[in-house]
Amino acid sequence: VQLQASGGGLVQAGGSLRLFCAASGKDFSINGMNWHRQVPGKQRELVAGITRGGSTSYADSVKGRFTISRDNAENTVTLQMNSLKLEDTSVYYCEADWRTLTDKVVVGRSWGQGTLVTVSS
Repeated sequence: VQLQASGGGLVQAGGSLRLFCAASGKDFSINGMNWHRQVPGKQRELVAGITRGGSTSYADSVKGRFTISRDNAENTVTLQMNSLKLEDTSVYYCEADWRTLTDKVVVGRSWGQGTLVTVSS
């Protein structure tokens, strides 16, 4: 399963951006989907997650500003980021836990390539 992330860019503080991530492959089903972020030299941080059933969770630093959603039919996950702050500047990665729908079930985790979000003052 491969993930392709897009939507990063440069935005002024207080502005909004939407990140998009699409999964592709053959005969698979995705369970949890998450967005992480990482600033060079710092640990990767889990920003938001969503289960297949639609239950969501957020890091305290983004609660009330970010919204994660997904489309199970299209195998996509979106992160709507509002009221962006300077400290939201980071490379954002989507991640998905999946399993195959074949007779021999294989489970795995895939990561997108990362998309840069830069918030300016």
